[in-house]
Amino acid sequence: MKKNQVKVRSKASFRDVSVPTTAVAERFYYKGNRLKQLRAFVYIARLGSLSRAAEALFLSQPSVSLQLKALERELDALLLERTRRRITLTDAGEALYAMARPLVEGFEALDVAFRDKTQGARVKRLTIAAGSSTIQYLLPDLVKTYRERYPDVHLALSNVTNRDGIDLLRNDEVDIAVGSMIDVPHDIAWAPVYHYDPMLIMPPDHPLANRSEIRLEDIAPYGLILPPKRLTTYKLVDMVFQQRHVPYTVAIEVGGWDVIKQYVAMGLGISIVTGICITPSDRERLAVHNLRSYLPQRSYGVVMRKGRFLSPQARAFIDLIKPGLLTHRDYDDSGHSER
Repeated sequence: MKKNQVKVRSKASFRDVSVPTTAVAERFYYKGNRLKQLRAFVYIARLGSLSRAAEALFLSQPSVSLQLKALERELDALLLERTRRRITLTDAGEALYAMARPLVEGFEALDVAFRDKTQGARVKRLTIAAGSSTIQYLLPDLVKTYRERYPDVHLALSNVTNRDGIDLLRNDEVDIAVGSMIDVPHDIAWAPVYHYDPMLIMPPDHPLANRSEIRLEDIAPYGLILPPKRLTTYKLVDMVFQQRHVPYTVAIEVGGWDVIKQYVAMGLGISIVTGICITPSDRERLAVHNLRSYLPQRSYGVVMRKGRFLSPQARAFIDLIKPGLLTHRDYDDSGHSER
């Protein structure tokens, strides 16, 4: 027998037949490991590429590819098609994805479900990462309703910046994040739900307060009160003024929308804020002017790590934000930049 050949038993003649080792390896690779095959398929379909699926599964790309081929061979069906931009599902792939995804997610959550089942009154937890403005202005009503509907869930809100929130998602230290994003990493999914205009705020007796139209050039002579440079609002304001070649002055740099609004009300300067922080009482003590014609809207929504199994508690909170948000696979697709 030649090198790199093995003997297999022929059913018809019960004699040994020499077959190349590579053929045997391909024929029986991952045979019987249907869960591994389905898991590889679901991750490829979810993340849109073999390389991302391999990274998420902590496997090599060839291993994931072999698992997929074995599954297609055993089911006698083409499940995926490669296009120029990404991998797409065939009709058979769509059908299998709908059946396989809950099985894979259920298996990955088996340890949690087991502990819940065996430990009886074990406390259920939901941890959400969000920025200060989101926690203060967007989440209160949602948290109130969630607590009324799910009083047995221990809810924890982590007050962090966008960057820190993404790190927590990647390390599975939080279930989801809620907030605003501009540049979305490829391994993060973001579903915007709420949209807020940029607002110029000033004291009621300010020279610009009664103007029907305000240009950036009109704002330039007055000192601005802005959040720290590392935050998105400062970066957007700086970008817009520089793009239009309009000089501006920062009088005070301070964190916290409530602090900024208080300083503006005291006559210490004017500010450009996101509409999420403007309350009815603010409109009574401040002059508010919409600047959407110059600055982009800020969108707030749900931020998730692609490929992460979402607990029932997390899914319930997302459904509270927007019913049906998770019924489509759009949130699994590659991230993109929105404002």
